[in-house]
Amino acid sequence: MATGENEPLISTAVTSRETERSARADETILEARGLDVHYGEDRALREVTAEIPERKVTAIIGPSGCGKSTFLRSINRMNDQIEVCRVEGDLLFRGKNVYDDDVDPVALRRKIGQVFQKPNPFPKSIRDNVTYGLRVQGKSATDDDVERALRGAALWSEVEGKLDSSGLDLSGGQQQRLCIARAIAPDPEVVLMDEPTSALDPVAASKIEDLIAELAREYTVVIVTHNMQQAARISDETMVFLTGGELVEFDDTATIFENPANQAVEDYITGKFG
Repeated sequence: MATGENEPLISTAVTSRETERSARADETILEARGLDVHYGEDRALREVTAEIPERKVTAIIGPSGCGKSTFLRSINRMNDQIEVCRVEGDLLFRGKNVYDDDVDPVALRRKIGQVFQKPNPFPKSIRDNVTYGLRVQGKSATDDDVERALRGAALWSEVEGKLDSSGLDLSGGQQQRLCIARAIAPDPEVVLMDEPTSALDPVAASKIEDLIAELAREYTVVIVTHNMQQAARISDETMVFLTGGELVEFDDTATIFENPANQAVEDYITGKFG
């Protein structure tokens, strides 16, 4: 998926945004230490060690089947729902291993929300979709909460007058932003995104990309993407997984795309890998 000779992956605008964010202190919010994940006899992740900084966008790239989504699901223990999955090593959220026996996975997911590849609004009203997470936590949900979440997802101006309409009546891009609003309504600290634009048209995808940049002002965003140009545009840090579930390189995005340390990473970015 190499770009043309005159089409740099890192644009001036992206570099400027990255410079602005790089001025922030890189405080670690998520840390993997020797993380292994097995599905039965298959090893999906191999001794992954990485520190993910707070309130930045970290992209995860690599070929299909390399462990990207497995790593993402490990962060908020979504892999617990897979019976044959076994996790070894540590994955820390603010210094606490999320796999400790005293960690409640449901409570963890209130702090680490997730947006999936295909928009999945509930067959409920826009209002009820947004307030779902708050109600599950036993919290009251006010109109101000709904507006805050929808504004945070850049959707408020488009749905302000039809909050009682079904979320399923929205366009695909609007549905995905509704899902983002649902994810941020409980005020998490981390938002995980698993290829959130792959099912959207280019215009809708562009809106999600713009939204991700805004979300990183308040949240830590970790996004899996197959689109390397997207990773270059929207992320501050990039993790590169290759075959065998190995994290081959993790660095600031400009370095990964302009001067990677690993030849295999350069081959992957320029389309020569595999």
